[in-house]
Amino acid sequence: MQTRPRTVELRELLRRYSVVLILLALCVALTLLSKSFLTASNLLNVALQTSIVAIVAIGMTFTILTGGIDLSVGSVVALCGALAAGWVVRDGMNTYLAIGLALLIGCALGTISGLLIVKGNIPPFVATLSVMAIGRGLTLVYTQGKPIAGMDEDFVFWGTGKVGPIPVPVLILVLALAAAYVVLTRTRFGLYVYAIGGNEETARLAGIKTERIKIAVYVISGFTAALTGVLLTARLWSAQPTAGVGLELDAIAAPVLGGTSLFGGVGSVGGTLVGAFIMGVLSNGLNLLEISAYYQRVIKGVVFILAVMLDLYTKRRRR
Repeated sequence: MQTRPRTVELRELLRRYSVVLILLALCVALTLLSKSFLTASNLLNVALQTSIVAIVAIGMTFTILTGGIDLSVGSVVALCGALAAGWVVRDGMNTYLAIGLALLIGCALGTISGLLIVKGNIPPFVATLSVMAIGRGLTLVYTQGKPIAGMDEDFVFWGTGKVGPIPVPVLILVLALAAAYVVLTRTRFGLYVYAIGGNEETARLAGIKTERIKIAVYVISGFTAALTGVLLTARLWSAQPTAGVGLELDAIAAPVLGGTSLFGGVGSVGGTLVGAFIMGVLSNGLNLLEISAYYQRVIKGVVFILAVMLDLYTKRRRR
């Protein structure tokens, strides 16, 4: 009589923590395959690399939870990073003022995406794809296709500095994760985000201002992308016109791997963090094993396909 409840309980635990188990299994496999993986310097490098993707993925989680998607994050990263660097290097602007303005530009681009979706009735895929093209074009125009280097120490600190033993990008990731968790689980706004993803029409009939909420999640996505652009530029000591190319895939894959449904209404930022670390550990491991960058793209694509297939399977099981 007790066997079945224990089996069901074990199955539920495996389902709930399957992503964590996948991450642990990946770490064990890479530890056995490479002696360099489980070292302090390499783990710190993994944390730094993952923080860049994870911050964008946190913003992406908000959009996916509403049943949308934001393909413009990569170009927003590049544009905002280039603008911040250009204002400091070319125009002599105060570092913190330049960073603040770059973050506002990210919010503005997110607002444009949200308005195109809500007021223009354009599907999120098409609207954000258009903003992606505009953002990438503006980046190339502003930089003239050349890197912008020569930022001061205050700027570079945000990508290379430490607060105690903790690198600044990792600390910012922790703060962003905590803020997103509180917003999604402890506020009315978070409740509305899940409600819209579950059934937008029902949410609207319940009195939720769905249009405002949907615009707000794209503003959040734009803000996190702009923040990532500043951190990436500071870490590289230069603004690269091609920064963020392909970042959309990682930013979408991380939430989906972490259990956020592409159909909306299901997911968490905690799962997104684990998904981001799966992508980060995978990339690091492939580099340590000296796998060609060309094959790495193929492998990441396969991982994303498997994640989407798992999401579809889970959706069918719930039905």
